[in-house]
Amino acid sequence: MRAGRIAAVALILTAALAGCGQKIDGNPRAMGEGGGGEIIDTDFDKLLRECEVVANDKIGEIVGNAKSVDGSFSGAVCMWDIEDAPGGPAMATLNWYEMGTLNNEKTTNDKLGYDSGDITVQGRRALQVRRPGDNDSCGVTAPAADVGVVGWWINYRPGSAHPDPCAAAAKLVELTLDLAR
Repeated sequence: MRAGRIAAVALILTAALAGCGQKIDGNPRAMGEGGGGEIIDTDFDKLLRECEVVANDKIGEIVGNAKSVDGSFSGAVCMWDIEDAPGGPAMATLNWYEMGTLNNEKTTNDKLGYDSGDITVQGRRALQVRRPGDNDSCGVTAPAADVGVVGWWINYRPGSAHPDPCAAAAKLVELTLDLAR
């Protein structure tokens, strides 16, 4: 039995090492010198455009007539710190997953132990999501106008007096879908 395992490991290592020994013909070239006439935009000037889908002042209005809204970008999400929301600081988060689906979002929320249920936004099925026992935050996710899903989370300071975070998240999703058309 042990000899069989040793032979199997040796065979796997031989196959793996053989693949590492391949020679690829050609010469390396700097970006943009591929000879195919390709144009590569190295300015990345539209990289964060999705963060502008709803204006800062509109986000502030929806979360409670806040005037101080400061946005940032991290990974696959846009975030806004809202200093003067009802009850103190709050946070709004936008995510857009080009290859996302509501079913995948529901499955992920279930795995995380979140409470989620179907609602309707602009005649479309959407998900409303809450962490168990957390009445200070809420997320709403809906199918995007063309592909994927778009979602907003609103997080108010725990225990503060504030509007319904689910209503604000749903309104921001609605605005995002309106503006994406």
